Amino acid sequence: MGVFVYLPLVLPLTALPVARLAAHHLHPRSATRLLAAAGTTLALCSTLCLALLMVIGTARLPGNPLPDGWSDPEVRAALPYEDRTGLVAIGVLAVVVAGCGATLVRHVRTRYAAARALKAAGQGSEAAGEAYGSGACVVESPVPYAYALPGGLRPALRRGARTGGRRGDTGRVVVSSALLGRLEPPERQALFAHERAHLAGRHHRYLLLTQLAARANPFLVPLRTAVAYSTERWADEEAARVVGSRRVVARAVGKAALVSAGSPYEGLAAFAVEGPVPRRVAALLDPAPTTRFWPPASAHLFLAALTATVGTAASALSSVNATVALVRILHAATSL
Repeated sequence: MGVFVYLPLVLPLTALPVARLAAHHLHPRSATRLLAAAGTTLALCSTLCLALLMVIGTARLPGNPLPDGWSDPEVRAALPYEDRTGLVAIGVLAVVVAGCGATLVRHVRTRYAAARALKAAGQGSEAAGEAYGSGACVVESPVPYAYALPGGLRPALRRGARTGGRRGDTGRVVVSSALLGRLEPPERQALFAHERAHLAGRHHRYLLLTQLAARANPFLVPLRTAVAYSTERWADEEAARVVGSRRVVARAVGKAALVSAGSPYEGLAAFAVEGPVPRRVAALLDPAPTTRFWPPASAHLFLAALTATVGTAASALSSVNATVALVRILHAATSL
């Protein structure tokens, strides 16, 4: 196994340059998909190698489930370094699994809580939102906020068919009356177009994947931050296309950022989230980004993307190599 079992633990560092440059030089849609794919792959490889090290570490634990031959001196000699870090890997993997599990539970609870709150608001919220198109819900509240509630939680909304959860339903756009009162009619259109872009693009999935990746390997935290920004920029660009004016969307984003309290449900895509709102406004005041992926917009981006691609491929190959090596050693040393 040698060094191959450790490489995926540090190779996520190769994706950091492209995480910084993709948001500036790529279309937000391309940046989101590229960073989410790279981050997920690197996280899976990193977790797999931790699991391999854990298997080695269990040989030193009394009552381990592995065959007795796995603890023979000949096997230990074939793994001169991994057995020393195997015990550490057990604890690290436990932390990773617990962190990812907590992230998943929090995500599901947040969506269920938002769905229940929308159901409690009743049909009045949908009736008030009918003027803004299908799936729009306006909630009477003195707190300014707006967020996109993805569909698919059928058990939570089974008794309230009109509040979502139907087959093929993409979700609901929930906006408070306080925020609508602060925006002009064209800016309201931009707000609803932005949130619908979140739902249509399934941005919550990209956000969840990168959150889990960051839990699996702390080196991937910058990718999580970059994807959170690029999904907002993606929705901004879609809203500008629908409204037909980049300046209207920029004004809506700026106004909402000044008065909004953010989403009442952390983790759901919101119109004015904490973060680089000035960068979003500045990007909207610039010309629309190009959708072309090749040739690259700059040499720096090309080198960063190449580094991330090589690092991701090397991580995958290293994981496969370490897995095959461990299986062969286990097969040779035991009756498996």
